[in-house]
Amino acid sequence: MAVATHKTFCRFCHANCAMLVDVEDGRVKAVRGDPDDPEYGGYTCMKGRELPDSHNAAHRLHHSLVRSAEGDFRQTLMSDALAGVSGELRRIIDTYGPDSVAVFMGSGGYQNSAAWAASYSFAQAVGTKHFFTSVTLDQPAKVFTTARYGKWEGGVNNFSEADVALFIGNNPIVSHYAPVGGVPPFSPSKRIRDRKKDGLKLIVADPRLAEVGQLADIYLPVKPGEDPALLAGMLNVIISEELYDRNFVAAHVDGFEDLKTAVQAFPPATAAERAGVEKDDLVRAARMFASGSKGCAVTGTGPEMAGNGTLTEYLATALNTICARFKQEGEKASAPRVFTSPRAPTRAQVADPVAMYGAPGMAKSRFRGLGQLGFEMPCNVMADEILTPGPGQIRALISVGGNPEVGFPNQLKMRRALDDLELFVQVDPWMSASAKRADVVLAPKQCLEREDITNLSEWWHERAYARYAEAVAEAPGDVIDEYEMFWHLAKHLGLQMELAGGPLPMDGDAPPPKQVFLDLMTEGCLVPPSQVREDARKAGGAAVIYDDLHPLIEAGDADGSNRFDLAAGDMPKHLEKYSADAARAAGFDFRLISRRSKHRFNSIGQPLKNLGQKVTTNPAYIHPVDMANHGLKDGDIIAISSAHATIHGVAEASDRVRRGLISMAHAFGDSEAGKHNVREVGGSTNRLTSDEVDFDPVTGMALQSAIPVRIAAA
Repeated sequence: MAVATHKTFCRFCHANCAMLVDVEDGRVKAVRGDPDDPEYGGYTCMKGRELPDSHNAAHRLHHSLVRSAEGDFRQTLMSDALAGVSGELRRIIDTYGPDSVAVFMGSGGYQNSAAWAASYSFAQAVGTKHFFTSVTLDQPAKVFTTARYGKWEGGVNNFSEADVALFIGNNPIVSHYAPVGGVPPFSPSKRIRDRKKDGLKLIVADPRLAEVGQLADIYLPVKPGEDPALLAGMLNVIISEELYDRNFVAAHVDGFEDLKTAVQAFPPATAAERAGVEKDDLVRAARMFASGSKGCAVTGTGPEMAGNGTLTEYLATALNTICARFKQEGEKASAPRVFTSPRAPTRAQVADPVAMYGAPGMAKSRFRGLGQLGFEMPCNVMADEILTPGPGQIRALISVGGNPEVGFPNQLKMRRALDDLELFVQVDPWMSASAKRADVVLAPKQCLEREDITNLSEWWHERAYARYAEAVAEAPGDVIDEYEMFWHLAKHLGLQMELAGGPLPMDGDAPPPKQVFLDLMTEGCLVPPSQVREDARKAGGAAVIYDDLHPLIEAGDADGSNRFDLAAGDMPKHLEKYSADAARAAGFDFRLISRRSKHRFNSIGQPLKNLGQKVTTNPAYIHPVDMANHGLKDGDIIAISSAHATIHGVAEASDRVRRGLISMAHAFGDSEAGKHNVREVGGSTNRLTSDEVDFDPVTGMALQSAIPVRIAAA
């Protein structure tokens, strides 16, 4: 049969790059970037280019597996596996109550446009509070704490119009991630270079001279975990030199005087010394950022993982707020978001406050005073909620596209928790570290075998860009879409799933078509998925851009009284506390920092042959002087010890890392990694962390970077 070429988009990560896919006899033969796409222009990354291997790998699961009484896995029909899971869920719910069931949505689950809504709807139907996602593993403060300071309805300045940008621990060239206002994650290097040709000034703060740092006009090698000192010092300069937007602050901001008082403890010399940067560079960076007319300060996951995440996000928000880095009346909204529901107002004003945590009626955990964040519980408490008897103890866990054994802090504790469950269901295309511990492994369709929309990536699109991808390859064996799995489980349990548009049809023996699910999921959006599907078909499967529907920012409500509140949560006092507490962990002279890998997306990618061959281990990058001082050379195996555990790494010299640091990728390897196989498997830094100490009191975010460690030859 002839090879057919289809337009679609990648779903390896959240960038959703436009692709051309060659298919022969229903099998994916090759993929490449689509040069005609107006946003991506042919761009793809090395991970996305491995979609043929992802779909066709010999070790991919084509059937579900159920662990027998003897402990081995046995191939099982999907219908029988789902019926068995439903029976166990019914027993567990009847015995312990609905909170005994937990659902976890991992990074892989997010790549299916329906999986979040399906998994959350199922959890709601069960009646459990225990819904978790990977958001609370690495960036909860970004998502759940900044809204309390105020949110501008029109959105922040777009990167395409920025004349200055500040990236704090954000390396979008590798991570393909930036908060809104940062560089969109499609062809990020080219976008940055093009903007610099047009005059963009780029400031990068990072303990490691990453790829984006090499493009910076000012590079600030901030000490890991000391981002608050750097940002407070910049605010000190901007406020003391009156470089902020005084008119905007007077019109829209409360708490400015509290912030001004708090940053007085961080004059440039003091801030620079604590942050580990040159004073003159800090001052230049502050003046450069404030002198721009448009452009945002954005943070990566690293600063949040390095401790003080809520404080760091607050200070970045304060920078953007007092410098008025927001879209104004008459401009187009910063991110039109075709599929987002409900539609947000787009006026030139501060939005109504939204309680994201700590509000009456929001669920509480039994541990560490932590509670619900938005729609979910913090991952920090999951292991204890499993291991600790009592009302609300988790007895069943469904993990969708996640790898909790590898991705969670306190890795060995999480392994004990997974083994303690009465039912552990892992949705996974192959036998990941977590799948190996599961009772049931459900085999899902992969992205080119199912329908999807670009709801995950639309937060970065500055135009009303939308895609509806239809299945272009045949699904092998007995695999189904994740939303279908949850429908069948709910059907067996006699539950009604609800979506934004109302009840999901539960009649019959098969779930409704995905188009029906997506339309219900996005009720009230700019353009319904079913309409995008028809428009995309007319365009030969290409993207559709609805420029005529891009919302314009209207004038603010004359009677509106909402204002930004930079004193919310008593954050200025938190900065003062940080100023007075510079203690370091005794006996640990190194700090281990997290990094992103070009060859992985969090814990996803290791099973793929070509990606695995490019990087066979998780190198421990150390400054050459530190290597020499410890008598180490490239390729030596070292023991890396924290207060909680020891892992092994393969030492590699790098002068792009500050003295006193070790840089390794997080969410790597599995819990069986050790000295004997570190060159083949790579060590997991999550083993070094704890969910019980060094955690954010609001979000529960565990310290997963800037971890105090010591090293020794192994």
